[in-house]
Amino acid sequence: MAPLPPSMAPPPPSMAPRMTALLLRVLTFAFLVASLAILTTDTTTLEIDGEVFKFRFKDVYSYRYMLAATVFGIAYTVLQVAFTLNHIVKRNAQTSSDGNPVFDFYGDKVVSYILATGAAAAIGATKDMKPLLTALGVNSFLNKGYASASLLLLGFVCTAMLSVLSSYALPKKV
Repeated sequence: MAPLPPSMAPPPPSMAPRMTALLLRVLTFAFLVASLAILTTDTTTLEIDGEVFKFRFKDVYSYRYMLAATVFGIAYTVLQVAFTLNHIVKRNAQTSSDGNPVFDFYGDKVVSYILATGAAAAIGATKDMKPLLTALGVNSFLNKGYASASLLLLGFVCTAMLSVLSSYALPKKV
């Protein structure tokens, strides 16, 4: 069979979906790293009846879960950024299938749910602690908890968008 003339050859695959995914993954990474930095520096000192207590993020179980969700999200995002960059750089016949769409689909779904539950747990715990800690005059601890959870929630939004994009790619490749 003779090769097609250049005018009838199919167009090269578009890099727009991969570039969009890369941008969303970089945004996810930035939000998660910022959330991690704020969370791990969330400490305060309480003075109750002359005794001084150091209150850290790891003293709150929901914040520990948020930490685990954030670290898991960072690890997954770094792995996916590496895969995406590999695909963009090589862009040859071996990688023209856009990697493993099933891994992208299920991975994005699972990670987005983990990030969402981590943010929800931290927001709920912070709201529950607010009356007690506000009475003790410790608002900065709560504000950092809210800030970290909000950034984690933004990371979830980016991952959820990636989940939708990967669901569009799945029927084309499977």
